[in-house]
Amino acid sequence: MVVETDGYLALIEHLAFNLDVFSSDDGDTGAESVEDVVTDMVASNIMAIFEQNPELHSSVRFQLLKEADSVVEDLGEVLAGVWAKPATNDQITFLDEYIALVKNLFDSAVAKYD
Repeated sequence: MVVETDGYLALIEHLAFNLDVFSSDDGDTGAESVEDVVTDMVASNIMAIFEQNPELHSSVRFQLLKEADSVVEDLGEVLAGVWAKPATNDQITFLDEYIALVKNLFDSAVAKYD
């Protein structure tokens, strides 16, 4: 649905080109780890998709959840070195933009089911 698309692969490439954002832990950090930030952002974006598309069949919802889990897994693999570390403001900003782009892919996939 999403993780096997060219668009998703392009986003993984985009992440790889911007790994320098995660190479430094300088800057303001909060209590949340990179993992917590990613998990919360992906979950809230999936919930937004469900709210925007209340008519989605349960099988499509289930597929979306599986794909969202795959996105979190992929991010966990790429960001393994910082996954458990506190996220900096720059990292949170990047992740917010990145996950918004991932949500756009999900929105496009959902539109095909309408």
